Amino acid sequence: MIETKKALLESLLDQAIVLANNTDSAQLVSFTKKIDEIDPLQFFEAAKDQGMNRTFWTSTADEFCLVGAGTVCHLIADENRFQETEKQWENLVSNALIHNPYQTPGTGLVALGGMRFDPKKDNTDLWKKFKNSEFRVPRLTLTKQKSAFYLTINTEVTKDDHTGQLAHQLRKTAGCFLGYTNSHPVAVRLKQKEEIAPEQWKGLVKQATDKINQNKAEKIVLAREMRLKLSKQPAITTVLKKLLTSQTNSYIFAFEHDDDCFVGATPERLVKLEQNQLLSTCLAGTAPRGKTTAEDKEISKTLLHDPKNRGEHDYVVQMIKNAIKHYCLDIQIPDKPVIYPLKNLQHLYTPVRATLKNGYSIFDIIKELHPTPALGGVPREASLTFIREYELLDRGWYGAPVGWLDSNQNGEFAVAIRSGLIQGDEASLFAGCGVVKDSDPEAEYEETLIKFAPMLSVLGG
Repeated sequence: MIETKKALLESLLDQAIVLANNTDSAQLVSFTKKIDEIDPLQFFEAAKDQGMNRTFWTSTADEFCLVGAGTVCHLIADENRFQETEKQWENLVSNALIHNPYQTPGTGLVALGGMRFDPKKDNTDLWKKFKNSEFRVPRLTLTKQKSAFYLTINTEVTKDDHTGQLAHQLRKTAGCFLGYTNSHPVAVRLKQKEEIAPEQWKGLVKQATDKINQNKAEKIVLAREMRLKLSKQPAITTVLKKLLTSQTNSYIFAFEHDDDCFVGATPERLVKLEQNQLLSTCLAGTAPRGKTTAEDKEISKTLLHDPKNRGEHDYVVQMIKNAIKHYCLDIQIPDKPVIYPLKNLQHLYTPVRATLKNGYSIFDIIKELHPTPALGGVPREASLTFIREYELLDRGWYGAPVGWLDSNQNGEFAVAIRSGLIQGDEASLFAGCGVVKDSDPEAEYEETLIKFAPMLSVLGG
């Protein structure tokens, strides 16, 4: 059962009822309390038992996790999605009644969500449940920050609500989550997998290199799809558990809409903001891991000195630097990259740190950074036009910003790669690679096979 100071919760609800009566509209209330340790995956599974759509986000390196259960309100934007989402969020926060005595990022009022890679690309039925831009404020949010745990209850209060009854119901609902224990269902088997038009995709790589060699672009990132048929509908909790175990140094995420769930393990941070301190990541240039320590070191050394991969990485470094310089002060970028190792792959990595100027928000940065050269290409508009016209899939939320923000001016967004869209007992997996003037279609195809591996492995492949 949630431990609250009864008078404090009731007092907050009393204030909300008065405000709702004065405005003749529902009043959003957010109440955060520090709680005992709880397994985030159990909390996630409890939400399913309660019939609630779920959201999940964790940064394994930071020992940080957010789990959202249900939805108290949505932020949905089609046109001018960055500005409109920011406007809706600021309005929501300024009018909400928030009790949060903690300064911990991810506590207080929190919204989790994401957006489409390219709103100008025609939508398909594959992504019909996912909006152009959508963020949820959950009814219940669990926050884990290292060894500390917090529970936030969000509710809309009307003038006709009764304080005692509402407080009792909120505590009862929270108790169902905090006292929940259940074993996670067994994993599924992969029955069939189909690579969507692989030879046609290789032809598209050749078409892109021709365009690049005609000096109409410098780099074009092309993605492709693998469709899976599973033995039954997988338990998302089990999928997340496997990703948490196998994909260290990654952001593990899930955004659920009924039987559709977009889930993945991405190594690529787009931007992190704590108050005004900004951190972005240049992660471009890819190689496999070695089978032995000696082989792994040799591959790393080759990657660090490979002209194609270093050039691809430098594109991203310069793009991020130029994108944020108007919004930031004291930009700090190391002179050369280091190796960022994952289970199946290793990447070139350069961190970018800066101080955000007053008057700007995390959405200003996202708007400038998305899509990075690692997901779109160079120059941006030329590569996006090619992708929009010729790519063989609707990327939907793949390759796009996903993440969270809170009412204390903290937030973090990652690039949704190494991901898949699970739909009942089927799933679509997505992988891409950067095409440059000397790209070999067969080599690029092999690279995408490696990038399919994280999601394929947790779905029985």
